[in-house]
Amino acid sequence: MGFVKVETPHDQVALITLDRPERMNAMSFDVMIPFRDALREVSSDNDVRVVVVTGAGHGFCSGADHEDAGIVPNIDGLTVPTIALRAMELLDDVIFAIRKMHQPVIAAVNGAAIGGGFCLALACDVRIASPSAYFRAAGINNGLTAAELGLSYLLPRAIGSSRAFEIMLSGRDVDADEAQRIGLVSSVDDDLLGSCYELASRIIGFSRPGTELTKRMLWSWLDAGRRAAHIDHEGVAQLFVRLTTQNFEESVRARKEKRPPVFRD
Repeated sequence: MGFVKVETPHDQVALITLDRPERMNAMSFDVMIPFRDALREVSSDNDVRVVVVTGAGHGFCSGADHEDAGIVPNIDGLTVPTIALRAMELLDDVIFAIRKMHQPVIAAVNGAAIGGGFCLALACDVRIASPSAYFRAAGINNGLTAAELGLSYLLPRAIGSSRAFEIMLSGRDVDADEAQRIGLVSSVDDDLLGSCYELASRIIGFSRPGTELTKRMLWSWLDAGRRAAHIDHEGVAQLFVRLTTQNFEESVRARKEKRPPVFRD
């Protein structure tokens, strides 16, 4: 897919790599359109249980491409304001595509995650960083707003409102150690992909509906307007898996027999 590479490094694990290292995997449309399409295709691949997203070279994703933004498709006859709307809609689709994936998505943040790249990392379900990773809400540095592609929604929910306000308004870098300390990433590891694959292996050991519904519940909680409504939603999901599979019974048997459970859903 041009500037996007899809591999299967381990059984049931897909690795999607933004592959334009000479531009630090910037968000040109030549990169983002195939990336969105790859996300949708992998989401529909029933052989894949966990997805890892990373960037080639020294950067995860450096945000807007200042050299060449690429071509927005299907804009013949449109004026500049409408073209701008189509462009933002396309980039928004990338964030929504990550969120809608059936599989848990782990961001392997191998370097700079700047502006829109920061948003890409936040849209993933889990973030693991290399020691050289850093994050920057760069819009404010460029005379724009720091809020883009859901950053003002996702960041306060990840690290709390006060820290999010400070980071977005100051435009400063957050290095890997600070990112781990404030909960922006779950861990920092020199063996970045190895750490991601280890987590993926653990997730794969659980049931497919269990992991898919847990992902949905966690995102639903972030969206929930009322606590009671979310608790009701959780209850329905738990009953669904409990009553339509033998997973719970298998877990009880496995504990008695001192073996790992085998969930067949």
